[in-house]
Amino acid sequence: MTHPNSPAAPILSQDELKTLVGQAALQYVVSGDIVGVGTGSTVNKFIDALATIKDQIKGAVSSSEASTLRLKALGIPVFDSNEVPQLSVYIDGADEIDGHGHMVKGGGAALTREKIVAAQSIRFVCIADESKLVDKLGKFPLPVEVIPMAAQRIMAQFAAMGGQASIRLKDGQPLITDNGQIILDVLGLQIEDPLAFETQVSQWPGVVTVGVFAHQKAQVCLLGTATGVKTLMF
Repeated sequence: MTHPNSPAAPILSQDELKTLVGQAALQYVVSGDIVGVGTGSTVNKFIDALATIKDQIKGAVSSSEASTLRLKALGIPVFDSNEVPQLSVYIDGADEIDGHGHMVKGGGAALTREKIVAAQSIRFVCIADESKLVDKLGKFPLPVEVIPMAAQRIMAQFAAMGGQASIRLKDGQPLITDNGQIILDVLGLQIEDPLAFETQVSQWPGVVTVGVFAHQKAQVCLLGTATGVKTLMF
């Protein structure tokens, strides 16, 4: 029982939780190796932490132009993914993650390159705060990178599934990804079988990448909680 006059445990902000999991991810970095690095605000905390041990690694493979700029600014060499046959670990965030390590990703518009780097990595370590842990994927708008000429047909296909798709905008215009494509955000989906859903949507002509990561799921999730970093293994 807590004494009435004892100080309450400090409530950590979301930013502080991101810092904690970013630092915790360093334990999965293999000395002398090249590290796969994702994209987003949580990953930015990991990149900052990675800079403290940059002399112990060869460099990184990055999943976005934004992460590449941050890595280089901190003196971490960035390799083209084609130069690196395999990575020991890929560290990235998630918009949602379920109890099996399946994720929804792409809130930062880098889902295609994230999936490419994840596919060449032996282990995917997801770093997130506890608000991202869900029982079922689908509450967060599902990002899907598409070729613009197919957008309306793909939106209709999602409507037939019960989803409402819209083109992601930036400054009133369609957001253009690092790959020169656009993103649909889909609301109203209940993703009961992430593996089957990813397989199905990936086959639609015009879909570049669907933001369900089930084939490239996480093996580890470092979850920032009020009591510290919780490790989930899948």
